[in-house]
Amino acid sequence: MASSSSSSSRESYRSELRIAIRQLADRCLYSASKWAAEQLVGIEQDSGKFTPSHQARFYRSSSGSTARTRRFRTPDVVTTPLAGVSYVTTPVFHDDQDDVTGNDYFLLAKSYFDCREYRRAAHALRDQTGKKAVFLRCYALYLSGEKRKEEEIIELEGPSGKGDVVNNELVSLERELSALRKSGAIDSFGLYLYGVVLRERGREDLARTVLVESVNSYPWNWSAWTELQSLCTTLDLLNGLNLKNHWMKEFFLGSAYQELKMYNEALTKYEYLQVTFRYSDYIQAQIATAQYSLRELDEADVLFEELLRNDPYRIDSMDVYSNVLYAKESFSALSYLAHRVFLTDKYRPESCCIVGNYYSLKGLHEKSVMYFRRALKLNRKYLSAWTLMGHEYVEMKNTPAAIDAYRRAVDINPRDYRAWYGLGQTYEMMSMPFYALYYFRKSAYLQPTDARLWNAMAQCYQSEQLHMLEEAIKCYRRAANCNDREGIALHQLAKLYTELGHLEQAAFYYKMDLERMQAEERDGPNLIEALLFLAKHSKAEKRFEEAETYCTRLLDYTGPEKETAKSLLQGMRLAQSGLPSMDVEHFAP
Repeated sequence: MASSSSSSSRESYRSELRIAIRQLADRCLYSASKWAAEQLVGIEQDSGKFTPSHQARFYRSSSGSTARTRRFRTPDVVTTPLAGVSYVTTPVFHDDQDDVTGNDYFLLAKSYFDCREYRRAAHALRDQTGKKAVFLRCYALYLSGEKRKEEEIIELEGPSGKGDVVNNELVSLERELSALRKSGAIDSFGLYLYGVVLRERGREDLARTVLVESVNSYPWNWSAWTELQSLCTTLDLLNGLNLKNHWMKEFFLGSAYQELKMYNEALTKYEYLQVTFRYSDYIQAQIATAQYSLRELDEADVLFEELLRNDPYRIDSMDVYSNVLYAKESFSALSYLAHRVFLTDKYRPESCCIVGNYYSLKGLHEKSVMYFRRALKLNRKYLSAWTLMGHEYVEMKNTPAAIDAYRRAVDINPRDYRAWYGLGQTYEMMSMPFYALYYFRKSAYLQPTDARLWNAMAQCYQSEQLHMLEEAIKCYRRAANCNDREGIALHQLAKLYTELGHLEQAAFYYKMDLERMQAEERDGPNLIEALLFLAKHSKAEKRFEEAETYCTRLLDYTGPEKETAKSLLQGMRLAQSGLPSMDVEHFAP
């Protein structure tokens, strides 16, 4: 019973998505249509309907151990296969029936639209009153205004110029769409466009309301969900949305959690969706992106590698994969990825960003900047390119250009903690710790679980200009509690407590740091420093056996620490034998 019910629900989802793909493409919403098509083929096939490629992926996934390749058992649910949640009845959407002549004009306008002749498309529909025709006419006018805006920006200030150019069609579109909404003569697609216009005009509260109306009446337009997500900058705003409980809402929540840096919640949501959309490359890419954000680089690498193997001409999300490979310093894999996407489509912003990452890893920062600038010529709002270009300017010691790039990134998305962090680093390089601290605080507020941000704040507090050691200690403690993989926080806590004369607390953190280095099989000056301090502190506290253990380990080294350890051992043996001994000079690590 459960199996047949799940199969029926999956078939219902397929039917809904097939209709949505045609309706979205008919309105030239190609991005949303592509997204719906990817989810359609991502739905788990019934056992009797496996295609050979699906069979291969099924057997490969069933033996894997990554988040993508886990096997899920379909829950015992009557109404839906998605974890037993009861969803609202799917809305029934009917296209308005224009007369024969009206349909002819619509076909003409759509042909002009597909050729990017937006004003001709709008002009062809000037006398048409059907909702479908009105939407395409308004949408063509909006894109015409956007196209002209981009041309003016390049003409006035070049591809990297900020400018104050606006879409001149927004005012008239807002007036017309508002009147249509009040009279009830607008469909969900018109509401979507109205929401976009309102967002561009800065009327975010009304834009959220209108976009919620749009997705509630027609839930398959992923572009509308994406616009709504861009307006949900806090969890309170997200939770305050009056959304119907349709299954498309689950995709929206997963993406919104990702944007709000709630990566564990996003992973939970996407694994939940994988029950039904088992072969969705989009879901796999989102899971891999979340793993990268959680700094689980090996897991993300495996997922992206499988994704690229299944779809070798994919470019979507591959810029995130290049960030994974960059962080792992995988030269050959990043070179292969850059070569592949460049041959597939070298004029995609993602392709330029990947090539820029490749040159950055090779240390060719000028070439890297060139490709990031090329990505921005193709999409001025491409956030990653602004942030990564800022990083390159920092490497080139071009701080004014770095600050400008980071500020552009913040203007596009104020929740981009990497850009705030980059600004902090740049001002720190300029010996301006007060400014740096302000930006580090911003980044830590947006990403409170990232130890690197707390370490950066602490180092600011430690600077000669501030010298606020107690505040630095608080920040290092936060970093230590946030899985500080570099081990900076524990070592610095030990040194700060030593400087303040709190030797017991210093010993506590030196021991913790020593245990960490032993577990990770690390060696180096920090290990020697910890052993020296603990040996001297244990001797001072008359814990001779413990001190002897640390000294014995120091004898394995060849530097001055070996001689210090010998002197400490000799002093302890004399003290234990009751003979007088000369004081050993204290060593301050």
